[in-house]
Amino acid sequence: MEIKSKKATVNKSAEGLFNFLKDVKNFETLMPDNISKFEVIREDAFVFALKGMPEIALEIKDLQPSSKLILGAISDKIPFTLEGTIEEISENNAAIELLFSGDFNPMMAMMIKSPITKFLETLTSKMEAL
Repeated sequence: MEIKSKKATVNKSAEGLFNFLKDVKNFETLMPDNISKFEVIREDAFVFALKGMPEIALEIKDLQPSSKLILGAISDKIPFTLEGTIEEISENNAAIELLFSGDFNPMMAMMIKSPITKFLETLTSKMEAL
């Protein structure tokens, strides 16, 4: 299953946006308002939970300076990645598009598609507001 976000324009350079996102503690500012937990568990990983949802632990899987950041689930129970592709628009503007990819059975995919889509919308909207 793959879900793509809209492409968001951010008032930061590609390098500035990349540096912001590679510091996992900054993800707390991008989380939805219904967050019930956010905790940095190591330099490259964090755990978060939204009200009524299970905790999700993410870690940085790959970094390609100023152009791509890939986060992945720490647990093998729900294997997925969240990839952010960054494009430089100008010296002070960058665009980012998020791609959620996971291997889920059809029932699970149907249940999580809407919440994941909303989650991606929230992340991109909050990045646009940076």
